[in-house]
Order: sequence, then structure tokens, then C-alpha cells
Amino acid sequence: MEKKLREEIKEKKRIVVKIGSSSLQHKETGELDYTRMEVLVRELCNMRNQGKDVILVTSGAIAVGKKAIGLSRLESEAGHLGVKQACAAVGQARLMMIYQKIFAEYNQVAAQILMTKDTIINDFNRYNARNTFSELLSMGVIPIVNENDTVATYEIGIGDNDTLSAIVAALIEADLLILLSDIDGLYTDDPRTNPDARFIEEVEELTEEYCRMGKESTGSDVGTGGMNTKINAARIATNSGADMIIANSKDIRILHRIMDGRRLGTLFKKHRQEEFDLVSFVEHLHE
Repeated sequence: MEKKLREEIKEKKRIVVKIGSSSLQHKETGELDYTRMEVLVRELCNMRNQGKDVILVTSGAIAVGKKAIGLSRLESEAGHLGVKQACAAVGQARLMMIYQKIFAEYNQVAAQILMTKDTIINDFNRYNARNTFSELLSMGVIPIVNENDTVATYEIGIGDNDTLSAIVAALIEADLLILLSDIDGLYTDDPRTNPDARFIEEVEELTEEYCRMGKESTGSDVGTGGMNTKINAARIATNSGADMIIANSKDIRILHRIMDGRRLGTLFKKHRQEEFDLVSFVEHLHE
């Protein structure tokens, strides 16, 4: 069964890839890792050259803004929401400028889409967002998505890009979501603290037992998503009809290996639920 499912990955036509802040930065300095970004873009462009629709959900705007302005982590944490929003405003522009430049080197056009909860909850906004994605993909453009942290508050914020990427996958009816993280996939416990934690290659159905494995922990002080947000993303993606894979971004070239059908990361099998209501799910995210 596992081998057959992995073989089917080769045939996926619409793929959402999410990468976190910690995967884009040098751990020692917090500065952007241009080599990793270049490899990421090359992998995505190669997927696009194979005729696949590709969407990138990227973190990093606030972190890039902090570095540009000269704020340390402690200074920014001591600040109010306005500080983070200001950092996002600076960082998002810088991040997109870098992405655009690298994509252009591979003769690929990229576009920016910023979202909040209201993008999904509001019928008119959701309709327009879906149409925008559809038109961009039909033109061969790679949309680059992030939460609109410049205006987002707790009430209208999605909160993490694991969840955002799953929402995007559901909105555009993607058939595969890949979460690139700082961990190999799902374990029975946190492998950083429990050496006996067992790796799980495939999740046939997302039961409560698997959900309990998603703890609020992350291996980075940069990102906002631990395994709990990835389980949340799996619930959205699989209920919406997309397979999902959690994989380690240590070597970003893992993307083409996954697309070749290799047994890497944890595969969550899709289980489309007709009764799953994306709008209601997003509306009650923080309850």
C-alpha cells in the first residue's frame, strides 16, 4: 500500500509547498540563506517545467524585517503588535524582491498573494482569491503566499503558515501539500527529547491517536508552527481531498525525491469529506 501511494505522488498535478522561517535562515545570524532559497526556487521551477501547478507558501517576512530594522528577538518580543506589523511590512517587500530575482534567473514569473482569515470567511473575498489563483496558474505563474501580517490581528489572523498552506490547498483544490520542516515527519513522541520515539511513514487515517501526537513544540525560535499545527494542516488537507507530506528541509532537494515517489517524510492519505466546511473551520480557528 505504501509503495503504491508513493508511486501516485508522481502523478500529482497541483502542488502546494510550504517552507518555514527556520528553513530559510542561517541559524547563527538569522540572515537569509540565499543558497537554500536558490535551491528551493530551482526545485519549484523544475516542477513547473514538468507541467505541474505550483504554489509556494513561505514564512520569513517578520524575521527578515527584524533583521533589516536591527531588532533583536528579545526587543521585538517585548514590543506590541505594531512592531511585528511594521517588521512584516519591511520584510515582506524584501522577501518578495529576493524571490522575484531568483525566479527570474530560471525564466519563471512569480506573484505575491497575501491572505487573512477574512480572505476565506468573506464569500466575495474567497471567490476573488480563488479566481486569482486560477488565473495565475493558468498563465504558468507561481503564486507566493504569506499571511498578511502587516494588517493581521488575533481576530483576523490565521496564525501559522502550516495552517495557511492547508487552507490554500483546500481553496484551490490541490492534490498534494508538502510541508518542509525541521523534522523528518511525524513521530510517536518528540525525537529531540525521547530517543525511543518511533517514526511514522504513513497515516492512513487521521485518528485521535495521531492528533494527540501533535504537541505544541518546535525546534526553532524563529517559526510559529510545531507539530500540532502540522496535524491541524493534515486535517484540513486530507478532508479537502489532498494528500499531505511532512518532510525535512535540511536538504531542500528532497522535493524532487518526494515527487519521484521515494519513501521520504510522513504521508497523510487523503480522505475527502463532503461535509467538511472550510469556511466554518477557518472561522472557528482560535476557539
